[in-house]
Amino acid sequence: MKDKFNREINYARISVTDRCNLRCRYCMPECGVKKLAHADILTLEEILHVAEIFSRLGIKKIRITGGEPLLRRNLPSLIRDLKKISGIEQVNLTTNGVLLKNLAPELISAGLDGINLSLDTLNENTFTNLTCRRLFSHVLEGFQALLTKNFKNLKINCVPLRGVNENELLELANLARNNSIKVRFIELMPIGCAWESGLRGIPTVEIFSTFEKNFGELLPVYDKNPLKGPAKYFKPPNFIGEIGFIDAMEHKFCGNCNRIRLTAEGFLKTCLSSDLGLDVKNLLRSGVNDDEILEKIRETIYNKPREHFFNDATKFHNSRLMNQVGG
Repeated sequence: MKDKFNREINYARISVTDRCNLRCRYCMPECGVKKLAHADILTLEEILHVAEIFSRLGIKKIRITGGEPLLRRNLPSLIRDLKKISGIEQVNLTTNGVLLKNLAPELISAGLDGINLSLDTLNENTFTNLTCRRLFSHVLEGFQALLTKNFKNLKINCVPLRGVNENELLELANLARNNSIKVRFIELMPIGCAWESGLRGIPTVEIFSTFEKNFGELLPVYDKNPLKGPAKYFKPPNFIGEIGFIDAMEHKFCGNCNRIRLTAEGFLKTCLSSDLGLDVKNLLRSGVNDDEILEKIRETIYNKPREHFFNDATKFHNSRLMNQVGG
């Protein structure tokens, strides 16, 4: 369906848990946050129910997020069932990779179409400092497991941070030199506790310039897939894979935004910078029929904001951390 600004909304990010086994300093406090009670999060059956309604509204792509989604029991079964929904063309997953090594075979068998692996550093000490956990080897093993299985749609997500991993960005980008993967550099956004932790991002234009000086001209890769996300991709000379950039702060791409988000507790968000949305869980558990739920979701999506307001303190209202939103 289209919103009132004529944007085609065909992509839903669904959080299956607010829990995480890392404590990345730009996402959540080391001590963690108050966890949702099990009864407060959507059941797998409810997630499937909402996904079916989404599909009737034209949603074709679903991304499973968290928290860390691999902590949710029976996740491969959920993916397998989502793949069966008429109209759903892609089911993808974003993960920190800690549990990926053991679960990769089941995820692939379930028909998972793509995996985004969050990896901000290739240095164990930096990883420990940034995530507050000593689990670096687990993430690397998960990454290697996917490479070994020749998984076809693997993306690495890196958040460039001044004074933290800025000296490793070339090394991270180099992962795409000999591997058919996409390494994406995502601008730090003002959600979570990054600023409170003293973290600062690095402008995309600076990273782009550094890459061109070291790799040669970055040639744009054009993708007309209507289900694609906001990343802009480039291929340096002699690279098998691609390098991508997502810079929502420097260059707003709101005019092409095609996504909505469903939090773990069943709240439909149509923009990261706003608390406006719809309590879908309450509708489900109040016995409201599917047609009425569909119409309320349709109305909420139709009124999706024109753009984010991260730079405007008078309009930016978001009470949820990233682990509670689902990225």
